[in-house]
Amino acid sequence: MPHWSQDAIWWHVFPLGFVGAEPQSTAGRPIAHRLTQLHPWLDYAVELGATGLALGPIFAASTHGYDTIDHHRIDPRLGDDADFDALIVAAKARGLRVLLDGVFNHVGREHPAFQAVLREGPSAEWASFFRLSWPAGAAVGTKPDYQCFEGHRQLVTLNHDAPAVADHVADVMGHWLDRGADGWRLDAAYAVPRRFWATVLPRVRARHPAAYIVGEMIHGDYVGAVRETGMDAVTQYELWKAIWSGLNDRNLHELAWALERHNGFLDGFVPLTFLGNHDVTRIASQLTDPRHLPHALAILFTFAGTPSIYAGDEQGFQAIKEHRAGGDDAIRPAFPPGPADLAPEGWPIFRLHQQLTGLRRSRPWLSRAKTRKVHLTNGEMVLASGEGAELVLLALNLGDGPSDCPAPGAATPLAGDGEVHGSGQHARVRLPPHGWAILTG
Repeated sequence: MPHWSQDAIWWHVFPLGFVGAEPQSTAGRPIAHRLTQLHPWLDYAVELGATGLALGPIFAASTHGYDTIDHHRIDPRLGDDADFDALIVAAKARGLRVLLDGVFNHVGREHPAFQAVLREGPSAEWASFFRLSWPAGAAVGTKPDYQCFEGHRQLVTLNHDAPAVADHVADVMGHWLDRGADGWRLDAAYAVPRRFWATVLPRVRARHPAAYIVGEMIHGDYVGAVRETGMDAVTQYELWKAIWSGLNDRNLHELAWALERHNGFLDGFVPLTFLGNHDVTRIASQLTDPRHLPHALAILFTFAGTPSIYAGDEQGFQAIKEHRAGGDDAIRPAFPPGPADLAPEGWPIFRLHQQLTGLRRSRPWLSRAKTRKVHLTNGEMVLASGEGAELVLLALNLGDGPSDCPAPGAATPLAGDGEVHGSGQHARVRLPPHGWAILTG
């Protein structure tokens, strides 16, 4: 991993939603210079404790951004090259890195290369770009069948065996890194053959050795994916699920099981950890008991990984993802002109985020620290990360009554509502009902 990325905390923005862009792109419509709407939020991201801005899709697309039609052009609903350059300058002036979202498994059906195939038939110059099936006797005007992403016919799968596709992706990644981006999130990386990334990423790193590259992995072999592709990290969906599910079910054994898996990943890479993103129900809505939101945040910021905060979660935004057309709209809302326009009830949650990001940034070793169980029941947990002078303990109580749990080495409460009594190996932590605490030795 690039050295800088090990201490990163991302503020993740879905730009098309954030700026209130039209749901569909329209040919001939004037460029809307909306990327500038992010500028008033950059100081807010810094105050939150973020060190980087992770952007969702910003390249020309037909609708939601994942149906790309031109990887080299900023979506005209967001702006143009000058707007991108200005955002990079403004972010870097505040010490914020910038991560881009690369959609390289598929393109939109309106992509000019695919439209050329539909017009020209099997002899089209771009026919090798896609995985196509042609009927016998196909000629100009014959429409092929084609592979698509997870049944979505508007998302045409690229042919990752074609050298031209590898050339194209390497060129796109290098182009925007040249323009000031610091890294890439590889969308649907799990759907792309690993040999493709193993071919492309060394070419990218030859020009940009400090680029951070993280792949979207929802399921599958995380360790193998990193080892065989050359990516720095993958998204830690296993831990995301275990956090909210374990808290909802008051089954901290599920979280402990995921923790063991998480510790194992650290031998090979540092995962990208999160409680929310542009594809899932907001954490404030996912949790059945709002009293456990601080517990989830405490886990995120004391466990190893590279934490990512989805814009709005730090204000307690609520929204449920629905599996239907337009079902992502609620979790990708437009934001007001600036932070001063946010509702007052969200600021206590923001301040809690600030406290925890500050704790994390003052202890950068936590990004790689393995965590061990000290005490575990269905509704109580004490975990220890690190050793000796570099020791942080996390204590959770999901019960309706107070708890008193062993916490060897605990001395000073850093956050939460715990009280330490005893000392050294005999220290214990008392928590109120539904309480939590982060403690140091």
